[in-house]
Amino acid sequence: MEKDKYDLVFIDCPPNFNIVTKNAIVASDFILIPAKPDYLSTMGIDYLTTSVNQLIEDYNDYCKVEDDNKVEKINPKLEGVVFTMVQFYRGRPISHTRQFIAQTKILGQEKKFRVFDNYFRENKTLHADAPEQGVPVVLSSNYRGIGDEIKAFITEFSTNLEL
Repeated sequence: MEKDKYDLVFIDCPPNFNIVTKNAIVASDFILIPAKPDYLSTMGIDYLTTSVNQLIEDYNDYCKVEDDNKVEKINPKLEGVVFTMVQFYRGRPISHTRQFIAQTKILGQEKKFRVFDNYFRENKTLHADAPEQGVPVVLSSNYRGIGDEIKAFITEFSTNLEL
């Protein structure tokens, strides 16, 4: 199976629930949601989780109808939410965004997904020169914490595959 050739594949989708996003979800084992800590983005997380669950249910119902089990059922796990474009003041997210982060953590507890503790900072001066200098933005120290969390996730994922 083609899927067995890779340990991990990230599929970046548009920020809406269209056919591209639905196909990516069907092809996935895990879902990671990037979100801005603002009203519309965090409200969209609840909508997205509901829509994903409905897609999984509809897809798996279709699998039952197909002859000879030619279509495999799916069960992608919502791994979590990582906040992006976060503005910081004195080492923490600005007060306006903290309420949305807190609300998302509560939603995560209810819907059983994690909210990553590290964030992608909004830093226009850091990001502005990166393409010009040919330096990937992710090499910045701002992203080391996210990198550590992703490494932990990959280790956890690999351990679960071996079970």
